[in-house]
Amino acid sequence: MSENLQAILEALLFAADHPLSPQEVSQWLPEYSAQDIRGALQAIESEYRTMGRSFFLKEVAKGYQFRTKKEFGPYILKMYKTSPSRLSGAALETLAIIAYKQPILRQEIEKLRGVDVGGILRTLLEKGLVRIVGRKDLPGRPLIYGTTKKFLEVFDLTDLTSLPKLKEIKNLFSGGESGQPALASPEGTTDAGHQESQETKPSGQPPED
Repeated sequence: MSENLQAILEALLFAADHPLSPQEVSQWLPEYSAQDIRGALQAIESEYRTMGRSFFLKEVAKGYQFRTKKEFGPYILKMYKTSPSRLSGAALETLAIIAYKQPILRQEIEKLRGVDVGGILRTLLEKGLVRIVGRKDLPGRPLIYGTTKKFLEVFDLTDLTSLPKLKEIKNLFSGGESGQPALASPEGTTDAGHQESQETKPSGQPPED
């Protein structure tokens, strides 16, 4: 495996603001195949796992991204002088329904939850965790919702097939042993989020198939 390729990939990974896939990188490095790039990424991932550094390379959201180890998270938060954003239980429940039932209509979500979810959907859209993927061919052309690439990043999922079984989702969305995932600050990033009631920026990320 070319050491030069690994060095190039390290530079790209440090500069990128999203997980990089071998296919995406191969567009910039046509002299290398996607297979060569994946092999180099896996070599970097293995190397950093044994180096005892504060960060590591992780495959997430169908790409690779450098992530900070959880024990160093508090220091990053001190630098940003803020706390990671958290979702309410109702928002997490709605997000779980969308994740497992997508593509799904608002009316279908409300039927499952038994309450209006208009405000929650706006919050999830603003946080970039869900997006509108189309309209249903029904009277009124209702909107169809699905999850985004950012959803995969925040919840440390490689793709939608990596979703835990339904019996495990409660532990994932309640945070399990490590606490609820930090919105806009997945492990390994230094973005600082805001509370759910505060202003957030739309993500514009595409949904995962």
